[in-house]
Amino acid sequence: MQQGKPVHPVDEKLPMGQLFTYGLQHVLAMYAGAVAVPLILANALGLSTEQLIFLINADLFTCGIATIIQTVGFWKVGVRIPMIQGVTFAAVTPMIIIGKSQGLTGIYGAIIVAGLFTFLLAPYFSRLLRFFPPVVTGTIITIIGITLMPVAVRWAGGGNPAAPDFANMTNIGLALITLVMVLFFYRYFKGFLSNIAVLLGLMGGTAIAIPFGIVSFAEVGKAGWFNITTPFWFGYPTFDVASIAAMVLVMLVVMTETTGDCIAIGEIIDKPVTQDDLSRCLRADGLSTVLGGIFNSFPYTAFAQNVGLVGLTRVRSRYVVTAAGVILTVLGLFPKLAAIIAAIPSPVLGGAGIAMFGMVAASGIKTLSKINFDGTHNIMVVAVSIGVGMITLAVPNFFDHFPNWAQVILHSGITAGSLSAIALNALLNGTGAASEAMEEPKAELGLHGH
Repeated sequence: MQQGKPVHPVDEKLPMGQLFTYGLQHVLAMYAGAVAVPLILANALGLSTEQLIFLINADLFTCGIATIIQTVGFWKVGVRIPMIQGVTFAAVTPMIIIGKSQGLTGIYGAIIVAGLFTFLLAPYFSRLLRFFPPVVTGTIITIIGITLMPVAVRWAGGGNPAAPDFANMTNIGLALITLVMVLFFYRYFKGFLSNIAVLLGLMGGTAIAIPFGIVSFAEVGKAGWFNITTPFWFGYPTFDVASIAAMVLVMLVVMTETTGDCIAIGEIIDKPVTQDDLSRCLRADGLSTVLGGIFNSFPYTAFAQNVGLVGLTRVRSRYVVTAAGVILTVLGLFPKLAAIIAAIPSPVLGGAGIAMFGMVAASGIKTLSKINFDGTHNIMVVAVSIGVGMITLAVPNFFDHFPNWAQVILHSGITAGSLSAIALNALLNGTGAASEAMEEPKAELGLHGH
């Protein structure tokens, strides 16, 4: 137990009103990212509007279930920390390729098998935790924050860089006003109100945007009142060996990213992640991905967008994120409610995103500040890994001439930077040095070692 308290803040059960409000804040922070994958996939495969709406509802519904599994947990499944689950972007390109040759049923067959693979591999993959000493985890957390920042910047400009009004003074002004409101509420409000600074900023920014005609509620009128996600709505899954192999590779990438996210949250909430914790976390990813294949959705992983929100609000209770899971499930059942949240303008999200994603990078820097750079090769591990993580950030198509399987791994700066940090630490410091690096912060702080 921490600091003599009978209950760790992670396991604290807050009043229902606070649970709902904090949970809603998490949902608003990740909503745009959650619905992006079905939008991209439907556009690429030429699906109808009806099919797109169903995909979005199925995604939100399964996203909620996945989040509840991860935070509440049962048996040896679920890490039981405040970790939101969302669709992984690593699967987008492979799913489009599979969809064009095998159809949606081929996508879902590959997802189900890859999810089972993840579930079964989890206890073995978790043994790699010793390769994640503070120099590696601090680097990964920093890379996560930096690679998320372009998302916030695109939102701040209006969402679509090709649009003629992208980054005009109205959009940038709205993003800036939202950011200033978040900072004001965070600094000058106390307790509960300070903790919901992001939510208040999003609500205030949206209210200011309405008179300027930036907020459109047209989709709310069109959306249906109720929709049940039916298993195998697009047909029973089909199983193609090449498609399954591609999706399994995606899940190996996802497991690496999830490990980084899981350790990042453990750092922020002062609850170091053990090998057993990581195994339960990865099992939840696998089970949720299987459910994704059954309920017409996608592979699931930890949503890095929300790591920063945990650090920014200082609210560590996992039940807050469970509440977010319940809200997401309800949104999946009631399309009109989902459409209302979708009406939040991109610049408003961008203003809040700059604070949230910056907080992730700051958490990584905080972790790195506790390691010893003198007499070690740690500075080179950090320097090169961050450099590798920035490659696709600077030039998104840098690896386009690589084989497809390599593109799956390298396309994500988080994955490329993470693998670089793990390999360089093992090569330059060795696993023995890594173990010593883990013990030093633990002895000094009593909390942050892995």
